Amino acid sequence: MNISVNSFNKGALASSPLLTGVIPFGIICGVTCTETGLNQWEALGMSSIIFAGASQIVVTQLMNEQTPILIIVFTAFLINLRMLMYSASLAPHLNHETRRKRAFLSYFLTDQAYATSLRRFLDENQSPVDKPSFYLGAGLLMWTVFNVTTFLGASLGSLIPDEWELDFAIPLTFIALLVPLIKSRIELVTSVLAGGIAIAAYAVPLNLGLLLAAAAGISVGSLFELKNEQ
Repeated sequence: MNISVNSFNKGALASSPLLTGVIPFGIICGVTCTETGLNQWEALGMSSIIFAGASQIVVTQLMNEQTPILIIVFTAFLINLRMLMYSASLAPHLNHETRRKRAFLSYFLTDQAYATSLRRFLDENQSPVDKPSFYLGAGLLMWTVFNVTTFLGASLGSLIPDEWELDFAIPLTFIALLVPLIKSRIELVTSVLAGGIAIAAYAVPLNLGLLLAAAAGISVGSLFELKNEQ
């Protein structure tokens, strides 16, 4: 995979506004790790291996509650199932790469890298970019900042006042990713539907409410598309 420096830099620059949500997200992950009994290096190791903030927070909370390992792994798997949808969406733009290179790029798949890359890939009003390089630029920036802030959160978390309530950054991060991608009535309807179901099914065990919401949104969106094609 030949890296285009220009496209790589464009990817990093395009994703940089999302750091306002990633920085407190990483700090929260670091703090949560220390509450579980991990030191800053163990927190950094977990952050590097899992590299998925939402599942990392849930995993550390379940560890703190002495949850059986199989349930922890299964829960993390369910939370990260959204990456399958992301992968399917990005596949047409990266399928010219070898399987090994796609596997390498998949490590950097995050909500932020996905949203930034897909928005640019679908924007016909902007100049073409080398898609793997653009995606890697966005993903590597997220990886670097997330791991650094996780380490800082684990190292300095005790100094952060409770009244700062950094948890607010988590939902705001996902809202900031979603809104720019809504460009049609179908996308608005499916987004509102999925969001409503996710809220209504909040109490469903093992975060299965998120899967129900995603399945409903995908199903309704697919029905709309089939109807328009007929």
